[in-house]
Amino acid sequence: MSSSSEPDKRPAVDTHDEPSADWGWHGSLPKGMKIAGWVSVLATFSLLIGNHHGRTEDIWVIAFGTGLALLLIWDQVRSRTSWRR
Repeated sequence: MSSSSEPDKRPAVDTHDEPSADWGWHGSLPKGMKIAGWVSVLATFSLLIGNHHGRTEDIWVIAFGTGLALLLIWDQVRSRTSWRR
């Protein structure tokens, strides 16, 4: 019997399923993904600068950029409060 204070042992990662585990890196880049997201928001809003005449494009660009920014903010709030659950 193991005591309840011992952490559960996870099985080793099979290198056939996930080859990156063989050379030591196995994970994600959460900080890099957030930076890339904000760069995407800035790039999206930079599309407002141009020589188009209609405003329909502006509405779609603003909506998409705002939606992306809201998703990034929601992810930040969710990651801050995830330890409380």
